[in-house]
Amino acid sequence: MIRLDKYLADMNIGTRSQVKQYLKKGMVTVNQQIETNPGRKIDQTSDVVSFQGEFVAYASHVYYMFHKPAGCVTATRDKRHKTVFDYLGEPRRKDLFPVGRLDLDTEGLLLITNDGSLCHELLSPVKHVPKTYYAKVSGMVMETDIRKFQSGIEIGERKPTEPAELVILNCGKVSEILLTITEGKFHQVKRMFEALGKKVVYLKRISMGGLFLDETLSPGEYRPLTEEEIKTLKTNEVAYADRLFTNLPPGYGRAADSTI
Repeated sequence: MIRLDKYLADMNIGTRSQVKQYLKKGMVTVNQQIETNPGRKIDQTSDVVSFQGEFVAYASHVYYMFHKPAGCVTATRDKRHKTVFDYLGEPRRKDLFPVGRLDLDTEGLLLITNDGSLCHELLSPVKHVPKTYYAKVSGMVMETDIRKFQSGIEIGERKPTEPAELVILNCGKVSEILLTITEGKFHQVKRMFEALGKKVVYLKRISMGGLFLDETLSPGEYRPLTEEEIKTLKTNEVAYADRLFTNLPPGYGRAADSTI
């Protein structure tokens, strides 16, 4: 059971205060009867709630794909920078949170949800959920680096990183790579390359588990996940090897000698 004003606010009909005004104006019905009491308890499985004649279905969990831009912090509020929630705008559910974090200057895929169980499954170190990044690296990334990443990199912690899969897209003064890791250590991708004497100058997450960033989303845009995408995340289908290359977004080339 849930309060009627929370039910409608959760479904983005308006803020709680706006919803109360709608109720006063007789714009809401419950089981085809006008309801004005915001505290009315609603059974999400059986009661029929409508706003201005349109049925309002209740979803316990919601999932959004957000294309995080650089300069945006993965936080609920910040005095200096825009947060991911500044891009979502109002009205929105108040129980949403980002799954994990991306650095201030890192772009790319960020999942926003209110599903705590899924968040745990995706972030728990024991689950080894792969996260793939596209990066530009100052310095020549060589075939020997692939083997170093496969063996784990010392980044100044108690243990080396878990094995990571490095793909060289282009090798030069500024190399282009894909890197798949199964951990989420602080500044991990940057620290791994720094340990090899190289510097990440651009970083973008393009996949998490089996979920790929929708490249039709411009930085700062978001959309709900499809049912298929939600199922993929919950069944933990992973984005390795051939599937990774099949789903590379436009603009990401694959060098002829790339290896995974």
